[in-house]
Amino acid sequence: MSENCTANDCSSCASQAGCSERGSKSAIQPEAPNVLSQVRRVIGVVSGKGGVGKSLTTGLLAVGTQRAGHRAAILDADITGPSVPQMFGIKDKAVANEAGIFPAVTDSGIQVISVNMMLEDEKQPVIWRGPVLAGAVKQFWTDVIWHDVDVMYVDLPPGTGDVPLTVFQSLPIDGIVLVTTPQELVSTIVAKALHMAQMMDVPILSIVENMAYAVCPHCGEKIPVFGKSNELQLELDAGISVGDTVPILPELTALCDEGRIEEAPTGLLQETLRAAMIAPRKDFKS
Repeated sequence: MSENCTANDCSSCASQAGCSERGSKSAIQPEAPNVLSQVRRVIGVVSGKGGVGKSLTTGLLAVGTQRAGHRAAILDADITGPSVPQMFGIKDKAVANEAGIFPAVTDSGIQVISVNMMLEDEKQPVIWRGPVLAGAVKQFWTDVIWHDVDVMYVDLPPGTGDVPLTVFQSLPIDGIVLVTTPQELVSTIVAKALHMAQMMDVPILSIVENMAYAVCPHCGEKIPVFGKSNELQLELDAGISVGDTVPILPELTALCDEGRIEEAPTGLLQETLRAAMIAPRKDFKS
């Protein structure tokens, strides 16, 4: 730890590799949101590996929250690989004034912010270094005006780098949902994200095992396309049971591709939604 360290942002510090304070959430006070924002609960959606369905899980949780009569929001923290706007059919660019930035609002009322809403061309790559990525995510919390949100879901990028670290340190995260798939390799990598959350003293609220099986359209047999589930080992590591298993659903994939995730079948993530709704709020002083 540098003698000049303020413990405000580890991402750009040259001494972070050997710092005893790196990863210590207790030393960090979360950033205050925009003065016009009201956000009651913040849930991170996390995995150690890409392609496991974090964004899908985030979208389904927000849709389920909204259907249950609560106000949901999504902060898309996956700056280099944003997919949330596509799932919800969001094409409009973000609007701002002197008070802050306004999120897009979906047909069912979900508030969304994503870097794609700030680019002239949504196919334009975001080629930024870690500290700049982390700074953008922080601004999504501090500069965006979130109106009367009951549960905000933060779609994190895979891994345990600058952006997840910034989210855990800068946002008042009340808990995380861990997303995995059955393969042993994926489960091993996802365990890294699990252990990061434990090191940061962030509660694991639920585990979602995505792409757990496919259903034969002829006989209804459940086919474990990606092999036997490793949920037992994850449960032992996390100290909680897998909350939901989600099958491969081609119709759900089609809805996401068409920007119609709000028409997704109900009941896919009931246990995880329940865990998110009852997660205790951490003390946070703005």
